[in-house]
Amino acid sequence: MIQKRILVVDDDESLRWVTQAQLQQSGYQVDAAANGKEALAKIQETPPDLAIADLMMPGMSGVELLKSIRADYPEIIVILVTAFGTVENAVEAMRAGAYDYITKPVNMEELRLIVGRGLEHLDLRQEVRNLRISLDKKYGFENILGQSKPLLYVLDMASRAAIATSTVLIHGETGTGKELLAKAVHFNSRRKDKPFVTINCGAIPKDLLESELFGHVRGSFTGALANKRGKVELADGGTLFLDEIGELPLELQVKMLRLIQQGEIEKLGVAGVTKVDVRIIAATHRNLQAMIEDGAFREDLYYRLAVIPLELPPLRERADDIAELVQQFFLKAKEKQGRPELVLPPPLLPYFSAYRWPGNIRELENIIERVVVLSRGDDITLNDLPEFLRRERPAAEAFHFELPPQGISLEGVEKEFIVRALEKFNWNQTHAAQFLDISRKTLIYRMEKFGLRKEQAAAEDQRAD
Repeated sequence: MIQKRILVVDDDESLRWVTQAQLQQSGYQVDAAANGKEALAKIQETPPDLAIADLMMPGMSGVELLKSIRADYPEIIVILVTAFGTVENAVEAMRAGAYDYITKPVNMEELRLIVGRGLEHLDLRQEVRNLRISLDKKYGFENILGQSKPLLYVLDMASRAAIATSTVLIHGETGTGKELLAKAVHFNSRRKDKPFVTINCGAIPKDLLESELFGHVRGSFTGALANKRGKVELADGGTLFLDEIGELPLELQVKMLRLIQQGEIEKLGVAGVTKVDVRIIAATHRNLQAMIEDGAFREDLYYRLAVIPLELPPLRERADDIAELVQQFFLKAKEKQGRPELVLPPPLLPYFSAYRWPGNIRELENIIERVVVLSRGDDITLNDLPEFLRRERPAAEAFHFELPPQGISLEGVEKEFIVRALEKFNWNQTHAAQFLDISRKTLIYRMEKFGLRKEQAAAEDQRAD
């Protein structure tokens, strides 16, 4: 992992040295400057990820340095250090673009926390920027694989929802691709150049969820050593994706309703409200209407979320899409595992289509990767598939033909089927044997029995002509 670069700017040599040493011990690559002019020269030579600057310095103040950094290097995170009596100046500087501030005497543990959060914020911005670059390629609706009617129906609704500003509620079983659909809606909307921020309401402890969502100020509760912007504020101007909204506690559902209705949040430890502009996309695998009847979910919040409801079908209802998904996941897994020579014979595809896939697309992708990793030869065989896929052979398509009145040669019919199977797979014995549901050894025996070779079959075709 590449070390994060930090620049410490302070005219106090002892404080500058202590700060540099402490941050180096935390694993950062740290440089130092005695004043603003020296800092700008170092930034021009090698821009850091984060700068810590004293607010009151001779020559160029911390605010002036901040403005110069923001003008030429807007990606650099800036944290200001200020004496207690100049906190108001630090707050003004934050409005000018500083990420946060810390007061003297500097508590090094508190500084580490602020630096860590600032660098996390930098990583989030980088992630958002990368997503914007790849949105046309990765998040277009056309890149959600499948052509089955149930999928095309929901994609049509989602594409129309994307250009609106209404809230969207995506319902679907685990593993159906709810987050992928949410990203497609965002990156095809007018907010596509703004953040897409995700929070899983079921993955964060309830006592921390409010702070994660709405943020807090330093000292608002035990352990709140620095100001923290919540996910809602980070998504300002963009989209907030609330995954597993059914896990949101009732007391926070009221605050979420206020966010949707009035565009306001209350940070922990702050008496007033903060205005935000976010579009809400929520997702759940749970039956929210049943939860309403049980008193576990607010009815008014449900109707605010479900302005545009999207129902993602489970994979078992998209049987027509399974073969395409298998092929795409197979190519992806081969590349990931470095096995470009591996072949998935077409006769194995029906085994994937016959299974019900309770874990949906996520389960299918994981099974494909498992098969790629564990298969022994260059051709995947039936024995390489998991036992639950091999348990029942897929039902063959029924076929009918009329028996001729003069009778028929059973051996002739058998020979004809073997020849056709071999021709179907360009005389690949392994694939043809799997297609006929016999072993390759049995196929070779019967080919020898009928004297079948690729060259002989071609000669027979010429004589027939």
